Amino acid sequence: MHFDTLALKATHQADPTTGAVVPPIHLATTFARDEANELTGPYLYTRPNNPNREALETALATLEGGAVGMAFGSGQAATMTLLQALSPGDHVLVATDSYYGTPALLEQVFHPWGLTYTRVHMDDLDAVKQSMHENTRLVWCETPSNPLLTITDLLTVARLAHDAGALCVCDNTWATPVLQRPLELNCDIVMHSTSKYLSGHSDVLGGALVFKRNDEFAQRVRSLQSLSGAVPSPFDCWLISRGIKTLGVRMRAQMATAQAVADFLDGHPSVEKVHYPGLPNHPDRALIAQQMNGPGAMLSVQVNGGAAEALAFIGKLKLFTRATSLGGVESLIEHRASVEGPNSTTPANLLRVSIGLEHAEDLIADLAQALR
Repeated sequence: MHFDTLALKATHQADPTTGAVVPPIHLATTFARDEANELTGPYLYTRPNNPNREALETALATLEGGAVGMAFGSGQAATMTLLQALSPGDHVLVATDSYYGTPALLEQVFHPWGLTYTRVHMDDLDAVKQSMHENTRLVWCETPSNPLLTITDLLTVARLAHDAGALCVCDNTWATPVLQRPLELNCDIVMHSTSKYLSGHSDVLGGALVFKRNDEFAQRVRSLQSLSGAVPSPFDCWLISRGIKTLGVRMRAQMATAQAVADFLDGHPSVEKVHYPGLPNHPDRALIAQQMNGPGAMLSVQVNGGAAEALAFIGKLKLFTRATSLGGVESLIEHRASVEGPNSTTPANLLRVSIGLEHAEDLIADLAQALR
């Protein structure tokens, strides 16, 4: 099936009791037993399982082509639970240019617990190979990366991980299964912040993991999900499932506008550099064509000057909302180094841009007046 059809089929379950086309929200935290103390249905308590979460997890696995999906209360909860499934003494290889919360978890929570980790530029395949240790158990990719939109060769990195006896994980939040399916590129696990494109309306917090195989490691993560209670509410699951229905059309519309905005900014006299996989001068054009169905709707722009000039520029914008996050229907812009804090390695003049559903000409006019 085409993605749009698959997304609707995966998230459409008519209520078997009432026939309602839109599935109900099951807010119950516990489920009844009969006179013999046997459960009357398949659910015991909402922390280990819930009808809305089960429906979402099934849809996520379908969209990514995996064996099992797991929904969490946030992207960080998904990442944390996956790392908890490792053992003290294990080693993790993580992309240098990745969402800042991922290495922060490794440094502040799991390194004191006994995990070791190495940050490496994932676009340098020799460096990836040389950074593998005997105890490397997990290789964490993110492509396109946050915030520099670096592209990782998933097929090759997955092979290097498997040669070292490690699992390969890909944060697919920015590409979504519309544009990229890492499990088909030999990755073992896909991670999502479902707060972003999957829900698509900046009104729900969530995360997800999708496993290529429902093996012993996946079952360990499932057990930790239940034991830790790092799960989304039924309403959150319902909202994310609703958002998935329009994911394909939203992504294509946002991507077309992002391409127009990137083309406008690229070469502008007030702009130092534009980071966007759709630009014709991108060094990884061949790799992007090989593993992606489009460049996405995220871009980063470095204006001339430093932090002061970047902040002055976004202060003049009228249509872009100055806010953290991405993937919603409204266009957002943020000074990334300020958000990441004093230890940020992001260039001081870089602004991260999430393109929404406004008309491209209106967004470009707004950028033009702010750059004047």
